Amino acid sequence: MPRVSHEELLARLTKGKPIPALLLLGDEPFLRDASRAQLIDTFVPEAARAWAVSRYSADRNETQDALEQAQTLPMLAPRQVVLLHDVEKIEKLGEKNRDAAVEQLEAYLDNPAPFTVLVLEATALDQRMKLAKLLADKTLVVDVGLGEDLEARQAAAVPLARAMAKEQGVEFEKGAAEDLAEFVAADLMRLKTEIDKLATYVAQRKLIRRQDVTALVISEKTTTVWELADMLATRQGKRALEFLDCLLREGEEPLQMLGAITWMYRKLIEASELKGISNGYQAARALAMRPEQAELALQSARKIPKARLLQGLQSLQAADSRLKGGAEDPHAVMEFLISDLAAPAAKSAAR
Repeated sequence: MPRVSHEELLARLTKGKPIPALLLLGDEPFLRDASRAQLIDTFVPEAARAWAVSRYSADRNETQDALEQAQTLPMLAPRQVVLLHDVEKIEKLGEKNRDAAVEQLEAYLDNPAPFTVLVLEATALDQRMKLAKLLADKTLVVDVGLGEDLEARQAAAVPLARAMAKEQGVEFEKGAAEDLAEFVAADLMRLKTEIDKLATYVAQRKLIRRQDVTALVISEKTTTVWELADMLATRQGKRALEFLDCLLREGEEPLQMLGAITWMYRKLIEASELKGISNGYQAARALAMRPEQAELALQSARKIPKARLLQGLQSLQAADSRLKGGAEDPHAVMEFLISDLAAPAAKSAAR
């Protein structure tokens, strides 16, 4: 079957025709979540979703369970949506189990149930393997990724930003959507969050200006503070101060830097509370971050005790008050903060 974009999927759904099986393929959590939500909205009435929408994971060896459910008539609903996440994990099974799972999928896709929309999800598939070839042939493949080229990702994010803004009843002035896409490095989950914030900020004006984006949105360049997280976790105070000095010399504003570090600490706390999650792809949805950033958050959260993270938030709040007070040198405030966050345990506890 042909490969379509998220927008092309939405156009097909407006026609109301059932789609027996789809593959949501790509690593962009926002597009995947949006496609899944639209499929459920289209095919299952809200009152029936408790029993007509079911979720399974190939990572938990639930492929057969998902296919059995797909062949079971839904209760109190004309059609059901069956979701099978982590389909790429089938490729990692031993040869016997992998072949069995592929055969089960092939048997179902050759004769799909007319009352089921089977939604398979994978971040990436090896196109040389039988699984990828089968799904490319037997399902509607929906591209829910933006690719690896940053400029291309940002260009693709601009029309999505305008569409998100329109849903909020606002619009961008010329150049503002492009600025925002660049600031968040085409991270669509964060793009949505920032547009929600900007829409509230501009209120009755209904227009997001370039200066609004500059004032409210922390540049993705600043979020290279994930590099800083490891230095703080391993208490490399000297390296952390050198890193801070480099960012400040490149023109990053201390208050925006502080906001980025605070955001990072909150994400580290969220990551420390995740249970049963071992990698960035699993954590991406829960943390509303790109998989590579979620992986860094998980790694750093394992190195820093939660009590120390909470203590760090107190230090960040104190630095925020000092910066906004305007009486102290901003660079000195940031240097003191980084020294405090990277301080040895005994010194930090005695603060």
